[in-house]
Amino acid sequence: MESFSLILAIVVVTALAFDFTNGFHDTANAMATTISTGAMRPKIAVAMSAVLNLVGAFLSVEVANTISKGLVDEAGIRPEVIFAALVGAILWNLLTWLVGLPSSSSHALMGGLIGATIASAGVGAVHGDVLVTKVLIPAIAAPLVAGIAALLATRLTYSLGKKADGDASKKGYRAGQIASAGLVSLAHGTNDAQKTMGVITLALVAGGAVAPDSDPPMWVILSAGIAIALGTYLGGWRIIRTMGKGLTDLQPQQGFAAQTSAATVILASSHLGFSLSTTHSVSGAVMGAGLGRKGGVVRWSTATRMFVAWGLTLPAAALVGALAEYVTGFGNWGTAVVAIFLVASSAVIWKLSRREVVDHTNVNEVDEEPAGVVTTAIAAVTPPPAGPSEELAATIPAQAPADRKPSTTTTPV
Repeated sequence: MESFSLILAIVVVTALAFDFTNGFHDTANAMATTISTGAMRPKIAVAMSAVLNLVGAFLSVEVANTISKGLVDEAGIRPEVIFAALVGAILWNLLTWLVGLPSSSSHALMGGLIGATIASAGVGAVHGDVLVTKVLIPAIAAPLVAGIAALLATRLTYSLGKKADGDASKKGYRAGQIASAGLVSLAHGTNDAQKTMGVITLALVAGGAVAPDSDPPMWVILSAGIAIALGTYLGGWRIIRTMGKGLTDLQPQQGFAAQTSAATVILASSHLGFSLSTTHSVSGAVMGAGLGRKGGVVRWSTATRMFVAWGLTLPAAALVGALAEYVTGFGNWGTAVVAIFLVASSAVIWKLSRREVVDHTNVNEVDEEPAGVVTTAIAAVTPPPAGPSEELAATIPAQAPADRKPSTTTTPV
């Protein structure tokens, strides 16, 4: 390397911190359905996911190149810009994790990078065609394609399983869930770990440490893979609870269909270099699987909150990234202020999360929400059923109050 300044070292450490949050934020993408249906024990599930995330990080660099070479203009981008972008992405990841909402770490990173780049070099430094074709269109298409595929796959599995032995069929689908969950974990490594690789490579180019248009160095690939694997093993239990139990109730057949559909979409997008949101893909697949089973429901109140978070991710992270870039523009002390703000905000969010701890021991314990507004309205106007004592009382004639004497009649003699 030609040079490696202090600010560049700070950017690399911050990027790996983002990669770590990406790991525990997105563990639900691979393992939520497997855990919720009981196909695997929670700790074993996240351990397997962590290993496969690490393996997946070495399979491709297409998505990394989309970020480091395609989304923004490398010329004029300072390492401080990358640092500001990562601040916006990390804070959004932590906030959505706190409230248990499955939002896109990928779009948080994209938003932070876009906002910081515009604040530093203007709108022209963002390649709009790449943003539309490889970020925005996949963001809309991925959940729809995965959802439709999961819906059809769920109906097919139930149709094929009508004549099969019930217990044997469920065991088979549980085994299939484990295999498909592993495939999603591998796909997550090929897609999400590369985003951090791309950001670090972009920072290295901006800092003069590597030549422009370079692929990610091996140490970048290895460190990004390890960081996301460690975050995955920690387990984002809050989001696993929402994805596994909050959106719908899944049976093994549905879990298998959802994970297989999502993995197919994610792997295809990684091959094409699309910076796809694995969260969008898996969430769409889970909802599609929920609708695919006869009598299955989707809890649209939870889904609506999730959709709102999806819509806010890019602009919110962009705004924080732009503000952070503005402050870093004042020099070293500005960068120090942003760093202190990031650490302090992260500590506050962690402290708030301790008020209600969610971990592997209670991840499947969640209060059921009504299936919809109609159900709630019916429950409000329907009187509760009578208990045994009430039914008995209804058969006994009303008695006179105790303070009244019984009436008497006089019979003439």
